[in-house]
Amino acid sequence: MKIRCTKEPLLAALQSAAVVVPARSPKPVLTNVKLEAREGTAVLSATDLELGIRTEVEGVETSAAGAVLLPSGRLMAIVRESAAGTVFDIHSDGNAAVVKAPRSEFRLPAEDPLEFPSVASFPSEACFELTTPLVRELVKRTVFATDNESSRYALGGVLVELSGNTVIAVGTDGRRLAKMEGPAVATGGSPADVQPIVPARAMQLIERCLGAADMPVHLAVHPSEILVKTGPTTISARLVEGRFPRWRDVFPERPEAMQVSLLAGPLLAAVRQAAIVTSEQSKGVDFAFEPGQLVLSGRSAESGESRIEMPIDHAGPTVRIKMDPRFVSDFLRVLDGAVSITVELTDGQSACVCRTDDGYGYVIMPLAAD
Repeated sequence: MKIRCTKEPLLAALQSAAVVVPARSPKPVLTNVKLEAREGTAVLSATDLELGIRTEVEGVETSAAGAVLLPSGRLMAIVRESAAGTVFDIHSDGNAAVVKAPRSEFRLPAEDPLEFPSVASFPSEACFELTTPLVRELVKRTVFATDNESSRYALGGVLVELSGNTVIAVGTDGRRLAKMEGPAVATGGSPADVQPIVPARAMQLIERCLGAADMPVHLAVHPSEILVKTGPTTISARLVEGRFPRWRDVFPERPEAMQVSLLAGPLLAAVRQAAIVTSEQSKGVDFAFEPGQLVLSGRSAESGESRIEMPIDHAGPTVRIKMDPRFVSDFLRVLDGAVSITVELTDGQSACVCRTDDGYGYVIMPLAAD
């Protein structure tokens, strides 16, 4: 195998693959990346047996086809420390891999590429197509609400419901729930409706690899894995096993609920101010929706008290609810400050439901009042 490529596309591919390569593994071969060269193209792949990635390295000149395993960390360091625009010649003589630049040369031990597990490529079958901006929002607005430390493994992933012309992504840790929905298009036929639970780590890698806004994202779901193709990159991930909570029950129809419209930016600032005096033992903030104003107050024995007033368009009765400011801030941080949100409340013991006009919903369970 022998190829020539420049620093920037090779480094970009290595940085994406590094998310997958395990630092330590019972299988040392997994700490490598596999470089496969064919005429006019080269594909870099990595896997930890749960998550895999294949990405085409752009601008490669192939002199001899073949495959080689390269130690991920050392190759990354070699490429990263080189000057911008450096051209690398990489070849394997069967015993070692040689990485050569105009003023440097590295000879690295190379294991047998046949020992490296195969990493799935995107199948030529019916799949779902989503826009890149939507996928970015699906990830950003749901992953933060998952819980990787829960004994309920399903809470460590994002439920992705694909049916007809709609996609719904849901993340929850049992105390709050985030839901984002948008349009999907079936391509190559009529793929079956599916509801995979995708690991949060895989969702974050998908977001990291997204390309330009006009580049479509394709999803194919198999019984035990999901495959996502974005531009030159294909990501495969083993699905999370377990039963996901009945999330639709968390969004009940409450026609009698009080609804207040607020801007995300000013509300986030007020919540952060009120939370300054809270502590791990007394972490709740009281939200009092009064006629004409929202009053946020926090307190702790060691830090004192806070009272923040914020004008609102509300003329109904006063409703008070105590919530964890971290959960409220997490929701507001993924929104543009100018976005209008609708806060729906019935009383201090029932869930607070927040919605936006673009298909985003968020539920926070209240804390017990003092």
